[in-house]
Amino acid sequence: MLLAAAVPGAAAAADEAASGPHAEPAAEKVLGIGGLFFRAADPKGLARWYFDNLGIATTPMHAGDQPWHTDAGVTSFTPFSQKSTYLGPPTQAWMVNFRVRDLEKMAAQLRGKGITVDVDPQAYPYGRFARLHDPEGNPIELWQPA
Repeated sequence: MLLAAAVPGAAAAADEAASGPHAEPAAEKVLGIGGLFFRAADPKGLARWYFDNLGIATTPMHAGDQPWHTDAGVTSFTPFSQKSTYLGPPTQAWMVNFRVRDLEKMAAQLRGKGITVDVDPQAYPYGRFARLHDPEGNPIELWQPA
């Protein structure tokens, strides 16, 4: 479709061909991540840590509570091999990656609260990254998209 957008009239022709009498109906797809659910030894304490340090509100439980609203943007969805060390030790089954606007400012803010943050010095074509862990040892990756 990118090519069709670059050629005048091609997008309309492509739309017409896709909606002709023999076209397949558009398949439904998910719109984004609706939630992240995981076990914790101290759920209330861990929820407070995420709110205090990363600004993530948990699911509202009382009238007037507001849920966490995310900015629109890309989301990476990547299953890894069970042998991968990218997520940490073999017992680590998941890692959350949060998009940030300014990686250096976020790292400095977290370090100011005594949290160890390892910023990858390399810039990749798709952005920059940093790693930290929550109080229960779960890995967190921060990502500033390019």
